[in-house]
Amino acid sequence: MKVIYASEAEIVRVGEGLMACSLQREEWTHGAHFAAALWLMRYRPELEPAAAMPDLIRAFNDAVGTVNSDSSGYHHTITLASLRAARGVFDSFPADVPVYRIVNALMGTNFANPNWLLEYWSRDRLMSVEARRGWLEPDLKALPF
Repeated sequence: MKVIYASEAEIVRVGEGLMACSLQREEWTHGAHFAAALWLMRYRPELEPAAAMPDLIRAFNDAVGTVNSDSSGYHHTITLASLRAARGVFDSFPADVPVYRIVNALMGTNFANPNWLLEYWSRDRLMSVEARRGWLEPDLKALPF
């Protein structure tokens, strides 16, 4: 398994950094998106990730100069699909497994490929303004989770 994060402190730093908009732009990687989602699930159970992540990502993008528009920045369908994938992986582990191990396990799956969603959505549908603004069901096959 490829190690993306070596400690729980790194996961906490990503999660808290997203909330405080204090991460560096280059730290907001594909793996960091999953790390932040899993951090929310473990450490902020009072927050519903599907409700919290959109505003957290938009605020972070604003803080680092990424424009949230119909062609860049926050993407609702990708966010919700990724949260569903993260939840599926998260729930498959016992509650005492550190989040950094869960992130590393997740990043050892097909979810590590940023294009994993193209197995479920056609590129045109996934990259549409409608998918960026709101949830669009997959058009190729149903999500497994």
